[in-house]
Amino acid sequence: MKTAMQKFIEDNFYLNEENEYLIKFEENTDYWADIKIALNREKEQIQKAFSDGQETPINHPTLPHYSREEYYNDNYNQNK
Repeated sequence: MKTAMQKFIEDNFYLNEENEYLIKFEENTDYWADIKIALNREKEQIQKAFSDGQETPINHPTLPHYSREEYYNDNYNQNK
């Protein structure tokens, strides 16, 4: 399974001979909107992975008990 950003890069960029990523130019494509969609999907994937991991109980008193939103914001959200 690919992350949302890996899929976005695969769909919108290609590698040239020097292993540099170049954008696949398509007219009337709003790449910023596509990036926002991919970032939101990636956020959902991270949150789902976290909450799936929480379903397996681990008896450790120092582990934080976060909601999936709190976990994402504490670890990935740079808009604080």
